[in-house]
Amino acid sequence: MIGAFRDLGRRGLFLLDPETAHGMSIAALKSGLVPACRVSADPRLRQTVAGLDFANPIGMAAGFDKNAEVPEALLKLGFGFTEIGTVTPKPQPGNPRPRIFRLVEDEGIINRLGFNNEGHAAALRRLQAVRGKGIIGVNIGANKDSVDRIADYVAGIRRFYSVARYFTANISSPNTPGLRDLQGRESLSALLSAVLAARDEEAAKAGKRIPVFLKIAPDLTEEGMDDIAAETLAHALDGLIISNTTLSRDGLKDQRQAKETGGLSGKPVFEKSTIVLAKMRRRVGSALPIIGVGGVSSAETALEKIKAGADLVQLYSCMVYEGRGLPGQIVAGLSKLLDRERAGSIRDLRDIRLDYWANRNV
Repeated sequence: MIGAFRDLGRRGLFLLDPETAHGMSIAALKSGLVPACRVSADPRLRQTVAGLDFANPIGMAAGFDKNAEVPEALLKLGFGFTEIGTVTPKPQPGNPRPRIFRLVEDEGIINRLGFNNEGHAAALRRLQAVRGKGIIGVNIGANKDSVDRIADYVAGIRRFYSVARYFTANISSPNTPGLRDLQGRESLSALLSAVLAARDEEAAKAGKRIPVFLKIAPDLTEEGMDDIAAETLAHALDGLIISNTTLSRDGLKDQRQAKETGGLSGKPVFEKSTIVLAKMRRRVGSALPIIGVGGVSSAETALEKIKAGADLVQLYSCMVYEGRGLPGQIVAGLSKLLDRERAGSIRDLRDIRLDYWANRNV
């Protein structure tokens, strides 16, 4: 019966333009009428990553709550953490509509939003009003017309230092021209040096050190992964988020929507993103925190990310198809999988399929 109601609700939303449906989802969460998901506390799912204590390893990825409108409502759905943004210093409208496309047969999404958001000031005002103690990360980016993109990231660190539990420097969106160039070794070194210097200065003033993660693309060559791993370790970055959307269209059933430009997310990116995750885990070693993202639609796929090398897991696009109950279902499912695996902690299962995934070709 629950599945029937979920399918009925999905069909209703799918009659709407994807961006309109997304706006309605935000409005519903803001209204307070969306019921909370009661997730049973399982101490086996708890862990400390980058100095932060997570009740469970499932997080909402950046992109859903771009303007920090509903972080507390999302946490009530069962997420162990959530990430707002990507937010840029100045408000910007993003790319022209239509710019989100559902690939229903593939359970995927293509978007070319282009960092549409209300800017630092609006997001900061909302985060300052948050009263809960949940883990809310801030995903920072650069304006499309910025003459100094590195300065935009530094501005994000300074602006949100008092409210962020962690930062994500997003250099991996394919929808801002030239942004992925920051993944090149020389540019990445300059970015990380500036961002981490700003973090350290703010930490000295605030008396607390906020971790900084770097979000990278799945469309990397082996040499590109080598460069990112080397700079990550050289700059003592706090962690990686792997990965953002892909430009690949391999294996899609919906060839009509596949022609749309933008980044592909959802189930079709699971394999590619998990391979890159494992390859990067092998490169950076066991100590560096990694958050795995891409195609997580069930407890089984979430656990597979962890087995491939992730400490934590994020999702977003698969909720479009599975509904708002997905995070709670995954958390409950992970507990059952731990029973089956006879594992004392979710961390005991990390890396046990690292070689399987790392040895595959992207």
